[in-house]
Amino acid sequence: MINWRVLDNVPLLLYILAAKTLLLCLAFAAAKMYQQRKVQAELNQQVEAKRKLAQELLDKKDD
Repeated sequence: MINWRVLDNVPLLLYILAAKTLLLCLAFAAAKMYQQRKVQAELNQQVEAKRKLAQELLDKKDD
């Protein structure tokens, strides 16, 4: 036989499942944003280094 009292907890369990899913999505989104910022910072450093090197070469060429 089916225990009908168990079904009384189904809405609460669904809310808990939805909350856990939302927290996981937010955590993964935050991790992706962190990784993207880290990659962007490295790219900016590389571009700045190339720009500085190019400027130094131009300065040497002018001398």
